[in-house]
Amino acid sequence: MILVGGASLRLGMAPPRKIAQTDAQLPAPCRKLRFEAVDYIVCTIDMQRLDIQMSLNDEAGKPYRSLKRHDAIMAQKFRRPILSMNAGMYHEDVSAVGLLVEHGRETHPIELADGEGNFFLKPNGVFSVGNDGTAAISESSAYAAVPRNAAFATQSGPMLVINGALHPRFEPDGASRFIRNGVGVRDPNTVVLAISRQPVSFGSFARLFRNELDCPNALYFDGVVSAMTNGTEHVIGGGYPAGPILSVFEK
Repeated sequence: MILVGGASLRLGMAPPRKIAQTDAQLPAPCRKLRFEAVDYIVCTIDMQRLDIQMSLNDEAGKPYRSLKRHDAIMAQKFRRPILSMNAGMYHEDVSAVGLLVEHGRETHPIELADGEGNFFLKPNGVFSVGNDGTAAISESSAYAAVPRNAAFATQSGPMLVINGALHPRFEPDGASRFIRNGVGVRDPNTVVLAISRQPVSFGSFARLFRNELDCPNALYFDGVVSAMTNGTEHVIGGGYPAGPILSVFEK
């Protein structure tokens, strides 16, 4: 089974979301934003000042499965994240569906096959952070043809924005609506994370990244299971397991 944007039959109804009620609860790079009648939390990450990492398993090789567990272990073993967010789709055993690179090591290969579900709504893409600390989003087959020298990477799908164009399969405001989260790259040193506080269509979510957040490329992470912490507590979500995790740290 693959958890793809709430499509899994085993998920059922989404549990109530934990929503931040004051800005003080938000991570420092984040703000509230309203776009097309949907409320969001948007986090602008300056890659010259902050680090982004991807992870799935703890030191014992077991999946974290929880953003809060990940944050607690990071704080004990390394340093506490400023924020953490689910960052890719996963199988029933919480293994990554597509490419995952952690600390320069490919822990799961890129997936270029066709299939059903949001991940395979092509073009899908790869969000990566290079060894030089810069960020990029690439269409998956382009990344596979000329892979970056990535320190961290995660594959997901579909892409929301591709070189300034919205995904060609999206309706302007389709009936499929979930809590959704994703990532955009404004330039190599600026990453924008967004998570909706209300259900939103793919079309509107993509326009958020292109029209409001000025990201020429953006990638969908997930829906329903979408969650974010402030490094200690959940700001949104937490009712479902986490697979690949994106975390942000002070340099």
